[in-house]
Amino acid sequence: MKNLNFLLIILFFIGSNVTFAQDENKETVTETEFRISGEFRPRFEYKHGTQRMVGEDATALSFISQRTRLNFCYNTKQFKTKLVLQDVRTWGNQKQLVTNEETSASIHEAWAQVFFTDKLSLKAGRQEVIYDDHRIFGSVGWADQARSHDIAIFKLKGSFNLDLGIAYNEDDKDPTSYKLTYKSLQFLHFNKKFGSLALSFLALNVRTDPNANNIIQNQQTFGPRLAYKSGKLGASLNFYMQVADDHTDKEQNAYDLGIDVSYKISSALTVAAGYELLSGTAYDETEKNTSFTPLYGTNHKFNGWMDYFYVGNAAGAGLSDIFVNIKFKPGKYYFGAKVHMFSTAAEVQDPANPGSALSKGLGTEIDFYGGYILSKQVSIKFGYSQLVGATETMEAIRGGDKDETQNWGWLMLTVKPTFFVNKK
Repeated sequence: MKNLNFLLIILFFIGSNVTFAQDENKETVTETEFRISGEFRPRFEYKHGTQRMVGEDATALSFISQRTRLNFCYNTKQFKTKLVLQDVRTWGNQKQLVTNEETSASIHEAWAQVFFTDKLSLKAGRQEVIYDDHRIFGSVGWADQARSHDIAIFKLKGSFNLDLGIAYNEDDKDPTSYKLTYKSLQFLHFNKKFGSLALSFLALNVRTDPNANNIIQNQQTFGPRLAYKSGKLGASLNFYMQVADDHTDKEQNAYDLGIDVSYKISSALTVAAGYELLSGTAYDETEKNTSFTPLYGTNHKFNGWMDYFYVGNAAGAGLSDIFVNIKFKPGKYYFGAKVHMFSTAAEVQDPANPGSALSKGLGTEIDFYGGYILSKQVSIKFGYSQLVGATETMEAIRGGDKDETQNWGWLMLTVKPTFFVNKK
């Protein structure tokens, strides 16, 4: 309580000399700027088959989760800093007459960026790492906790952008353990625009320690992304390779190919279609690992919102995803539907007949969504998803009963206020 009172006193004195802002997205840094903003995001969810299919007579799960953030930013011409305090909880998981605060609060971001010149800087600390379309590096913003890395990134900006990232993890100075999914990480990300065309290239090395025997794995992921935007037409192409000697001493050689095209038919109506193929390993393959892993991307954004693939689970057989998206946005509200037609990239063994393969088809997911954008600070969004035509292959890799109804619904309120801004 003493710490809270101290913070309130500080905020009071700061607030006595501030300029209030209605829209923090329109603010630009001049000489010096101190900003305090927040986020309040409660979300209701109804789940009856996400990540894994439910079995016969399974009971649906309903709950309300909430992410709350307090953001502090202090920016000058010489450096920028950001501190994001975050609390993630489920409504009702704490007593109303609380005696001991649970450990749901944390620091999501805490970084400083120093500008050596106008073009060269170093950004170091706990931070979100986002590149391109979030496929390999993303913020995972849908998840209440989101994703951040403890990392240092050297940034060179000019006619092209070049980032060099370096991370090294220990658990409380103990060299035998670490909490993140990698021991060390290094990457280069290049981006340059050529008129309507943007080219990116990512080269990433990840060193992990996947088991108690300390078998070290160095995995490399690399490849280009092309993005085109001109008038009503947009398109993108990704191609990533992934190679390593994995922790079972198999040689990994995998890939991810993605392409999508969108066209704005009118000011309110946009249609898009695409295809993604993530390579997989056949059930009878014993010498090689050909399963691609998207690593630190915002996987909820891809391959269906019911998160059957690559969200908290592996997809050893890979995935083929053909999708179509239609979005209607005439004003502050919008509606849309996205359809995914899934199949495996490699063969899956038939549990009832060992030595034989099931068909590659998995089923079709339909994601309906909509929302109302009251302002840049306030929005209400909702969605409903259902898996239809699930197959025996889907049962084999995701459990459950293919004949049961697999669905999910959600409703989310987001409020992002700017409390005050102080400029000099």
